[in-house]
Amino acid sequence: MDLARQINERSRLTGQFTLRSGLTATHYFDKYLFETDPVLLRRVVDAMAPLVPTGTELLGGLELGGIPIATLLGQVTGLPVLFIRKQAKTYGTQKLVEGVDCAGREVLLVEDVISTGGAVIDAAHAIRGLGGKADTVLCAIDRRAPAANQLASNGIQVRSVLTGDQLDALTV
Repeated sequence: MDLARQINERSRLTGQFTLRSGLTATHYFDKYLFETDPVLLRRVVDAMAPLVPTGTELLGGLELGGIPIATLLGQVTGLPVLFIRKQAKTYGTQKLVEGVDCAGREVLLVEDVISTGGAVIDAAHAIRGLGGKADTVLCAIDRRAPAANQLASNGIQVRSVLTGDQLDALTV
């Protein structure tokens, strides 16, 4: 079975859902349903590995869904992984980004599903604030509307394994 069909069958839910952006949707991809399946997660990561740009020095997994993908992608590619929180811890080291120092290094942001790009922009700002370079995100599913250019206007290129349109085409 091809990857798009397998993800669609495993992860597509119908109903009324509120997205991170506050928008509502009648269908939703529960990424945790494919991310917690070791065989399917490995298929996703195997499809991502060839999309990693040359020159990438670190993989930056976005909390929460990007972390398992980035961790396995690190195993496949041999690249070290950072974990990028939604907000800094209020205790201990109080870090927003966990892992090695990213200053002066090329960080590939890794996300599961992109709907509006808000979390990706926040993560890019976090990496850039630490002196790192973050101008590309690699995601499993890009669900942005075709006209959405919020990421491009923030200097972020998107590479994706699948698009929402590809998955939506499987339901007709």
